Amino acid sequence: MKSTTFRSAVGAVLTAALSAVVLPVSAASAAENAENPAAATTVDATTARSFGRLADAVLTQRTAALLDDGRSARRAAPLAEKDVRLSAGQTRTEETALSSLRARKARLAALGEAYTSADTRVAVDRIRVAAGHATVQATETTTLTYKKVRGDEPPTTGFQAHHRLSFAATADGKWQLTGLTSTDDGPLAVNEPGTAPVAARTTDLPEATRAAISVPSRPQTKPAGSYDYAAMASYAEKYWQNYNPAYRKFNDAGGDCTNFVSQALKAGGWAHSSGDYDDYRSWWYDTSYQSASWVGANEWSWFTLDAKRATNLANVYYMGVGDVMQMDFDKDGSKDHTMIVTYRSASGVPYLTYHSVNTYRKSVASIIASYPNSAYYAYRT
Repeated sequence: MKSTTFRSAVGAVLTAALSAVVLPVSAASAAENAENPAAATTVDATTARSFGRLADAVLTQRTAALLDDGRSARRAAPLAEKDVRLSAGQTRTEETALSSLRARKARLAALGEAYTSADTRVAVDRIRVAAGHATVQATETTTLTYKKVRGDEPPTTGFQAHHRLSFAATADGKWQLTGLTSTDDGPLAVNEPGTAPVAARTTDLPEATRAAISVPSRPQTKPAGSYDYAAMASYAEKYWQNYNPAYRKFNDAGGDCTNFVSQALKAGGWAHSSGDYDDYRSWWYDTSYQSASWVGANEWSWFTLDAKRATNLANVYYMGVGDVMQMDFDKDGSKDHTMIVTYRSASGVPYLTYHSVNTYRKSVASIIASYPNSAYYAYRT
């Protein structure tokens, strides 16, 4: 199905956007579905657009909860009384989500970061209807403008996130949103609420040293190295959203984050290291396959430390352009995500660019604010 794109300014009146959404079932089957909503098998173009508008309104409302504009992003109480509405359960979920995001906003402020405005675009990629239930796959593209708290922040940060929305037909032939979940691997988008569960696991392979996440009293400058760090950053910022067709994608095979960072490191001068594909001491990519360390977060760390391609830093704020950060979301001893620094402000804040979720110049502060209990590893390349 051809994507339909919707734009919204976060500063708009969100209550009106949500309240105005009308989601009838297809005109051809409306009468039948009014008596038997489980009979719905299709939706028309109007309904498809309405699904997109509702997704846009909810995601925009979440983003607005992070903005430093003094306005609250509240859902109007009468929304639950409308013919078309979020389900009661989803209403509670969104209220909890907004509370979580406002807490994240406060953590960001404590770390010296805020956003003044944002723009959200939602594209409906696919709709499937069966037995009175509709599943909508949608892509969100959001850009946030950094507030000049210190004065040296980059202009913007951005990300692409993929969502699955679940709708259920009601007895009167309308639709209710019953679920909204992210389908991406990797760190949450900054407007996505939630935390990872805690588990326990250890590994006997080369261990990275955790990095502190508190703002140091004295920033550390990255010394000159043997690699082209500007080329690493340029590569990552060129392909963060539009993937380089010269490489395979791994979004559907555990995530593309480490593959993307490996590409950027190669662009900056990292040389292939030959060996068996499953030997973490090798690091390579060719037209038919690649080493496990090229695409795997843990294997990349093991290779990097064993080969002395990089060393661990004591604090994530010590990272400079071309350095790499990894996260262990649930502190189970297994690294879950890999990112590369593509910008560093004059006051010493690193900004990371990565795949899964495709993200451009996200500050380390905003990542810590979203995952205050995760384990962090910083690598000086």
